Amino acid sequence: MIEIKAPNNLYKKVFLAGSIEQDKAENWQEKIVEGLKDEPYIIYNPRRESWNSSWEQKITNDQFREQVEWELTALDDADIIVMYFDPNTMSPISLLELGLHATSGKLIVCCPEGFWRKGNVDIVCKRNNIYQTNNIEGVIEYLKAL
Repeated sequence: MIEIKAPNNLYKKVFLAGSIEQDKAENWQEKIVEGLKDEPYIIYNPRRESWNSSWEQKITNDQFREQVEWELTALDDADIIVMYFDPNTMSPISLLELGLHATSGKLIVCCPEGFWRKGNVDIVCKRNNIYQTNNIEGVIEYLKAL
């Protein structure tokens, strides 16, 4: 439980969507959590410590289904969705989530040079007036200014 008493800041819920591919993507979520440690945010971080890459990615796999349902619920509940596209990954699920939430008004996108579909990401962001930056520091600065 979190109790917030007046006149303290209200917390905004931030979901950290984007590249997680084990051994390919940097742990960018850790950088954002550290950068916002003194800010009024609740962070939903889907990077699971107990993830097992051998799990079958099927609806019949309880652990896999639990993870996907948790993420979908948290994405819907979040006030802000930070989406990061690591240039060392393909991130097909992140691209799917970009499409699902492009018109939500909740997205902040970080897509550095070198991401294999940066052009597509740039066009979706421009078309939907989504704030975009090329680095994690830009995400942190933007969130601190909100």
